[in-house]
This record gives sequence, C-alpha cells and structure tokens, in this order.
Amino acid sequence: MKTEALSVSVPYLIEQDYSAYTDEQHAVWAELVGRVLPELEKHASRAYLDGFEIIGLQRDRLPRLSAISARLEPRTGWNSTPVSGFLPAPAFFEMLAARRFPTTTWLRSRESLEYTPEPDIFHDVFGHVPMHAHKVFAEFLERYGSVCASIKDETVLEKLGRLFWYTVEFGLIREHNEIKVYGSGLISSHGECLNVIEGHCAIHDFSLDEVLATPVKVDELHKLLFAVSSFDQIYEAMHEAESRARQNRL
Repeated sequence: MKTEALSVSVPYLIEQDYSAYTDEQHAVWAELVGRVLPELEKHASRAYLDGFEIIGLQRDRLPRLSAISARLEPRTGWNSTPVSGFLPAPAFFEMLAARRFPTTTWLRSRESLEYTPEPDIFHDVFGHVPMHAHKVFAEFLERYGSVCASIKDETVLEKLGRLFWYTVEFGLIREHNEIKVYGSGLISSHGECLNVIEGHCAIHDFSLDEVLATPVKVDELHKLLFAVSSFDQIYEAMHEAESRARQNRL
C-alpha cells in the first residue's frame, strides 16, 4: 500500500534530514551498536541477524531510511517511514496495516545510552526493522495492524497489545534447543537482553492464553517472557486472537 492509502497518520509523516546528523550522533550510534552487537551475534535469532545484513545496517553510521526501504520493500513490501515522534494508536495501526513502519529519526544522547522513555531511531531501526525482512513475521505484523485498526474497544486493544508486547517487543524463539532473542526491546536494550541471557527471567513456552493473561509492566526488568518454536506460531496466534476478538472472547 502507498502513502495515498494513509489518512489518520499523514500529519505525522516527515522527511529524514540525514545531513543534519552530527559526527557526535554518528559516534553515539556506533557506541550503541558496539555495546550490544557482540552479545547479539551469540544470542539473537537467525531471523534478526539475517535481517541485519539484508537491510544493510552500518555499525558506525546512522541509517538512511530510504536506503533501508529500498532493500526491504522488494523482499517483504515493508518500508521504514520517518515520523515526527510517538504516534497515537489509530495512526500506528494504520501504518502497520499499510506495511509502513513508523520510524523516529531522533537519536538518544550519550547520557541516555541505556534507556529512553520514547522510542528513538536506534530502537526503531536497529531493534525492529531487521525482523521486517522475515516474510512470516512481516505477514504477522501487517495482520496485527489491520486487525487493531478495525477495533475500537479499548479493553480488547489492551489485550491485543499484550500479544504485541510479548512478541514484537520482547519475543524469544527456540533455535536448536537454545533461547534466542528477536523482540526489539531485547535487541536494543543491553540490560533487558542480559536479564534473559543470565537467567534472571522465567521463560515459558508461548501460549496465546497465557500471553493474553499476562499484564505488561514497563517499570521493571521482565520476570517472565515467552518463547515460540517458530514464527509460524505467532502468525497462527494472531489469527486465533482476531477470531476471538470478533466474537468478544478475548
């Protein structure tokens, strides 16, 4: 789908002014990548690591979104679309349904390397976008946006938000009997990633019922996360969640 298909998200669309990034910002990007990539090369999912190479992320330079999209779109139809900041839910869902990932262009400062209250380009691109090169994950994310865009009940959306949180943001997958990370919140947070790697977080096999029953806490490191056996599992879970939502059974 093209930009013409968007409506409520249009006011938030911007252009990335790549020339405005300073040498200091490129250095901060390089430091952020350097802090997490050695661990990710050992503990990230194959899908994430493959996506990192597919979209052409550089370790020492901030990403140019148009270049990333040029490599991504022919593969899965997804586009990293620059936006002005945090989007309201209807605009966010509309963009996901159109396979246009809302991507912030600002970068955290050196004083906030570990955490920012709002997503920045490191979280959005380094954390999220490599997974958009995986065809099944890409289908799941579009379906999630499409379903949520059609729902007005805040209670239902909150439940579906738990599915997003425990997959897209903090998802784990079992590969060759090992736990690997793929969720953007794990990928882009050194602390959250180590919390899992060092065994401080319980890991349950992914169950839609348990995920939907597990409230999200944003003010502490996770004590429980969920591991899928394949990305087909979250795609199928999305269809089951959609069916339940339509029948008021969430």
